[in-house]
Amino acid sequence: MTQHKKLRIGLIANRAHQDAPNSALVQLLHGAGPALQHLQAEMVIVGRTLDAIISHGLMESCPKVERFPYGRDGGLMKLVSRVVDNDPARAVDAVIYLIDPVDHSSIFPEAQALKRQCVIHRKPFLATLASAREWLELEAMAAGAAIDNKLNTSFDLANEGIALIAHDAMKDSMLAMAEKHFDLLDHFAHRYATGTTGGLLNRLAQKIKGEEAGRNWVQPYLSGPLGGDAQLAELVLDRQIRRILFLEDPHVARQHEADIQLLERAARTVTDFSQVTSEISSADRWLTLLAGRVAASSQV
Repeated sequence: MTQHKKLRIGLIANRAHQDAPNSALVQLLHGAGPALQHLQAEMVIVGRTLDAIISHGLMESCPKVERFPYGRDGGLMKLVSRVVDNDPARAVDAVIYLIDPVDHSSIFPEAQALKRQCVIHRKPFLATLASAREWLELEAMAAGAAIDNKLNTSFDLANEGIALIAHDAMKDSMLAMAEKHFDLLDHFAHRYATGTTGGLLNRLAQKIKGEEAGRNWVQPYLSGPLGGDAQLAELVLDRQIRRILFLEDPHVARQHEADIQLLERAARTVTDFSQVTSEISSADRWLTLLAGRVAASSQV
């Protein structure tokens, strides 16, 4: 994705995030409408979500729209196809799927495939209000828009926590990314990790900051299979972790899949606060743009 490319974004929201005047969908389009307008984003919107946008009078937030069928008629399945499409005139560049953690449709095969294919094809999968709002803010900023000062408090990293998690095949990538973005990560008040990843990150920090200063750079919890994801989920629910960088390997079966989903569900439970980034290319761009946004907010 280049900075000046006109983005095509898939959009769907579970029913609980659609109808109320203060629903996550309404909050997103009210808050991010200027960013969408600046980006001139093209939206591929699944049926009932588009109906809700129309009913709330928010179509002005969506500069160009392609309507997909209702979910029951295959709209979500078609959106998966657009994630993997090789035709740049049809493919979506990112997916916003505002997931209600108690909506059973979010565990349907097409919903799980949507996330998996976003990871495989290196496209952002934004499943919370916080993740979608921040991603749009960062992309608009990268395209020359003024920052939204109302969001400045969420970029005060000195009072924030971040979780850093990587599957076995992704641990080297996590270390490389952490080294590249070390200055930014060092700004966070707290860094958390599961098992082996935490130990590796602390050794990296000792190499960069010195043996004593880097010794406890990350607070390690249990490994994922032994319950580390559940421990971090509690911190998410207590709003101590806003951002989760979870580099997933989508090509292997995972015995602790339920634990992974538990952590993601925790983030979706506090949808206005927490977010998960699971794909390496998106994560690298996110961290790069995040550093710029943090610098911009500090100058206000």
